[in-house]
Amino acid sequence: MEGMIRKPEVYRNEWKYLISEWEAELLKQRLSPFLQSDPYAVNGTYMIRSLYFDDYWNSSYEEKMMGVDDRCKWRIRIYNYSDSRIKLERKKKRGSYIHKDSATLTRAEYDSIMREDYGFLLHHSAPLCQEFYYECTVNRFRPKVIVDYDREPFIQEAGDVRITFDSGVRAGILGFDIFDPHLPTLDTLEPDTLVLEVKFTEFLPGLIHKLLPLDGQEFTAVSKYTLCYERAHHLTDVLAGITKTNRRNRV
Repeated sequence: MEGMIRKPEVYRNEWKYLISEWEAELLKQRLSPFLQSDPYAVNGTYMIRSLYFDDYWNSSYEEKMMGVDDRCKWRIRIYNYSDSRIKLERKKKRGSYIHKDSATLTRAEYDSIMREDYGFLLHHSAPLCQEFYYECTVNRFRPKVIVDYDREPFIQEAGDVRITFDSGVRAGILGFDIFDPHLPTLDTLEPDTLVLEVKFTEFLPGLIHKLLPLDGQEFTAVSKYTLCYERAHHLTDVLAGITKTNRRNRV
């Protein structure tokens, strides 16, 4: 918007690891005396569902696969299948640093986006929604895949530290209704495997740094979006092949 002074973008460190369930339990025991559970978590966890968008050329996916350092992803995120908290988010990534912008959507606004009725975005009070209007109308952003997982989050105020254990990463298939608790999903990770994410802004306290990672673990470039995109679209290709074969057999 004209005349609006934008705050400088603050990038956070983001480290990712693939770990086993027993490694996760050991880490939680190590970390629990020094971190607090996220206040949004109920009994320590919550379920995250994200609907990812990409352009006509699948640029977000392709740039990730090509290893482009400076890239971004767009998604609509909810928690525990509820429409009480709907977020439009853009996550920018530069190497191992991330910056996230977000805007709150109403259920009616979400429904308008899914109907490809984007006009309200252009006049939205949130600049991020106005930018999403451009992406949807010019770059033809459309829903690509639903990503589900269960998150156990821990936080520490010093250094703005956030450590999360994400399990059950799965791809939604046969639809894009993020509020459908019965939407079929497919697992994307090996059994007993979790994604550990460590995020911090200013610094990682020395004590926490000594506890992370477990011996022998290395950073991973794992992307829940690309994992789920490939899983879901592989199934789509298989189903399309079966349909084509059945049509030929009927001729």
